[in-house]
Parts: sequence; C-alpha cells; structure tokens
Amino acid sequence: MTKRHRYALLSAFVALVVALSVTVLIRSAAGEGTSGSSATGRRPHGSSAAPASAGTWVGSWAASPVGAEPGTEATGLAGRSVRNVVHANTGGTSARVTLSNLYGQAPLTITHASVALSAGRGTAAARAETMRRLTFDGAYAVTIPAGEQVLSDAVRIAVPHDSDVLVTTYAADPSGPVTYHPHARQISYVAEGDRTEESTGVPYAEQTTFWRYVTALDVLSNEAHGTIVVFGDSITDGISSTTGENHRWTDVLASRLRSADGHGSLAPRYSVVNEGISGNRVLTDGLGRPAENPSGLSRFGRDALGHANVKVVVIDLGINDILHAQAPGDQAKILDGLRALVRQAHARGLKVVGATLTPFERRRGWTPAREVMRRQINTEIRSGRVFDAVVDFDSALKDPAAPQRLATAYDSGDHLHPSDLGYRKMAEVFNLRLLAGAGQAEL
Repeated sequence: MTKRHRYALLSAFVALVVALSVTVLIRSAAGEGTSGSSATGRRPHGSSAAPASAGTWVGSWAASPVGAEPGTEATGLAGRSVRNVVHANTGGTSARVTLSNLYGQAPLTITHASVALSAGRGTAAARAETMRRLTFDGAYAVTIPAGEQVLSDAVRIAVPHDSDVLVTTYAADPSGPVTYHPHARQISYVAEGDRTEESTGVPYAEQTTFWRYVTALDVLSNEAHGTIVVFGDSITDGISSTTGENHRWTDVLASRLRSADGHGSLAPRYSVVNEGISGNRVLTDGLGRPAENPSGLSRFGRDALGHANVKVVVIDLGINDILHAQAPGDQAKILDGLRALVRQAHARGLKVVGATLTPFERRRGWTPAREVMRRQINTEIRSGRVFDAVVDFDSALKDPAAPQRLATAYDSGDHLHPSDLGYRKMAEVFNLRLLAGAGQAEL
C-alpha cells in the first residue's frame, strides 16, 4: 500500500469517528425528560432520538387521571380507536405524550398511537400532513403495566399555540378498566377498528366527553421556559364552562401570559397545565384501590411535581373539604393539608400561589357554620401564613351586597361554579407578577 493510500484510509477513518461522535452528542442532548417511578407519580424517561430544534420541554396540556371508566371493566376499549382532542396552550416544534394505565387491572398494550393537528374546531378530522406515528423507546407498540404510565418518544411536529391536537390510540386486545378523565368539557371521538392514522375523521362516528388514556402533552418550545401547574377541584377543572370553547380560567390565564410576552411585562414566559379534578379534596381520597379521585395530598407528587420544567404551582383547593366538614375545627386540618402541599413544592424549590375559596351560599350543603369555616380559611390564606403569594378569587367573584354568595353575573346557575364570565374574571384578577421567583424554604 502506498503512503498516499494510507493517508486516504486514515482520513476516512477520522471522518467516520467525528460523524459518530456528533450523532451521539446530538441524541444525548435531545433526550430531556422528567424521570421517576410511576408509583411515586413522576413521569418516566422518554428515550427518543433528539429533535434537531432547540427549546425547552414544557407542559402544553394535561388532565389528571381520575378513575376507571364504568362499563370498561371486562374488555376496555379493545378493537377501537380513541381520538382524544386536547388543546395546546403553548406551541412548540416537537411533541411527546403521556399515556396512563393507572386504573387498569392488567397490562394495557397500545398497538398503534399517533399525534396530529386537528383540521378545525369540533371535528375528528386531522390535517393529513401533520399526522405522526408515535413510538415508545423506538417501538410502535407499548405495554403499560397496571398502575403505571409511559412517556412517548418525541416526534417532530409544529404545534401552534392555542390549537387543538389529536392524540389517537388503538388497543387490539382486551385490557380491563380504562383510565379516564370524565369532565373534559371537550368532545373527543371513537372509531371501530384501527383508524389511528385516518385523517378524514369519517370513521369517528362516536362522540365522548371523556379523555381516555392520555394525561399530558409536552412540547419543545421557544415560547415558554417553564410550566405552571394549576392544582384544584371542579372550579379548576372547568365544570360549567362552555364545552369545546376552552373557557376554563386556566385557558384564559395561559392566553394572558402569551399576550404579556414581548410587551415589557415582568410576567415570566410560562406555559399552563390544568390538574383539576371535579370533587377533589385536600385531605380525603375517593373509594377504590388505587383510590379514584385521590386527595390533593395523595396525588400532588404525580400531578403537580411530575411535569416537565415545572416552576410554579397554583393551588385552588378546599371547597369540597368544607362541604364535607363535620366538625367546627376542621378548618385547621384543611389548612394543615394545604401547608403540607406547600412544603412538598418548597422541597423542589418551587413557588406556590394560593387562591382564596369562593362563596357558595344557596348550594346544597351550605350552612352558616361552613360559611364561617370558609371565611376563617380565607383569612389565614390572606395573612400570608399558608402560601408564598395569594390570588383573591373570593373578592373577585362575590356579590358585594351578599358576600357569602357568587355575584349573579359570575354564577353559572348552580351557585358554586363560575360562569364563563366568572372564569374569565378569575384569570383577569391574577397578577402575573406573582408567578415570578422561586419558592421559599419555609413558611
């Protein structure tokens, strides 16, 4: 072999080593995710090849798993495609989703899953050019053990903020109870057979007001550098807001944060995810094992601390504890529970903004004694001895002439849940500057 040939071979070898090294560096830089055991509520690692674009992984949408869907105990949704419509409040260049089998009693095998942009509001149709097949550790199918969840690999898809995203799953085999979120305030769809990558929407003849299996959508974003988790009950869940219109107060808050960006505001560039569960309490779990509608104390690690790049937690919880209170001193237990949530967040260096509890006279279960309890809890919250900062929803929504009840314009009619106008008012009185800064070490 001549010296010239030896130099040529050496140059080719060096070029190959450099190329392999660059590939490894790119793949490892893009594998950002939150880790941990699903038993403790944290989201497992995704192990996808890294998206080429830069940005920060943040939560764009979320919904808490609430329980096992009635009627699915025997076979789950075997042989059917579930097309969940979720609303991305923050845009990005790549996406990943979390699927849950928390309330399953057997392994759940998702044989095919996809993500796409919706073709428009109120439709199961997708924009065909955005359809992406999801993978899990590089495989198209994934088996999720009972009681656990899984994070998909990242896929490149341009997700605009304030857009509807379709997350579709297909399970070929019976799986038992379906993990779901019942009060979606959003229409999703079901089709017979594997229609996971069907873009027309024609096979999706069945409508549902549930979200099934999917519990989070994360995006790789340049619009936000952190996530706000709003942790609450039905008022956060958006009960009584107009279905399909994204009029929950958390939706309006997300819109306000986007509008503030770039206009000289001191508000941070954060996304917002909604972890409200209707009927949720600070202290008490629902029935079952695992407990359906788990207490705030039980689910805080999973639903609040388990998100991508969470920076702030907003807590609006306690009304249902008051409605079920049996003794005059129960407000002390509720406040102790709220402080326990704050300590968990502070252990992670997170700031906690707390909300005063809104009035509910004329609602079944209201009594003068429970009204006294609500006011005592609000007094303690306003004192600064519970949360790092306070948003006063009580003052914003109450009737000035009768402060124990909601103002008529803000009452949905059930005397507990706000109207669309009431939800908007809640977001509008939220001082965005409260979201800046880290949590205190102790209260």
